[in-house]
Amino acid sequence: MIYLLRHGQTDYNAEGRLQGQLESTLTALGEAQVRAMAQVLKAEIADVSGWRILASPLRRTRQSAAIVSDVLGLPVEIAPPLIEVGCGAWEGRLYADVRAETPEDFNARDWFFRAPGGERFEDMTARIDPWLATLPPEPERRLILVAHGISGVMVRRAYLGLTREQAFELDTPQDALFRLSGGAMTRLTCPPVTAP
Repeated sequence: MIYLLRHGQTDYNAEGRLQGQLESTLTALGEAQVRAMAQVLKAEIADVSGWRILASPLRRTRQSAAIVSDVLGLPVEIAPPLIEVGCGAWEGRLYADVRAETPEDFNARDWFFRAPGGERFEDMTARIDPWLATLPPEPERRLILVAHGISGVMVRRAYLGLTREQAFELDTPQDALFRLSGGAMTRLTCPPVTAP
């Protein structure tokens, strides 16, 4: 079984900036979102024995994983394949500016793979799919993955065997997480939170 969550809101999210592989810090709301997800995990996992937390190496996911770690009492391991898609020349820029300059790219469902100098779908497939194949098989698999919007989509795509087009229909919430088990996906929504 895999529980997959995205990091909470960051400064860049709040500003409407593309993060990609740049560093950004969780906001107070982001921390509250992750605490809510951690409480859902605590209710879901009665016995944490044998469970592992694997996180992308970026600050926002490490911060999120640390919150989950505090709630569940599990150590955090870094999993480089979970790093977010590299958005090349678009990283750090406002979404609105990029959308205005390149509407034909930005308004496409796969816009995040169209950045100049950025990663492509095939790049992410090549790093995520083989890594997932190395993880323990079900039912021994007991993993909590702390990822990003697009890397999380790519994990779900690989796990569920989705086409590229189907993958682009998946959402990337910061107030819900996903249970991947038995070849199926279940969305677990958190209670609404506000910044302290």
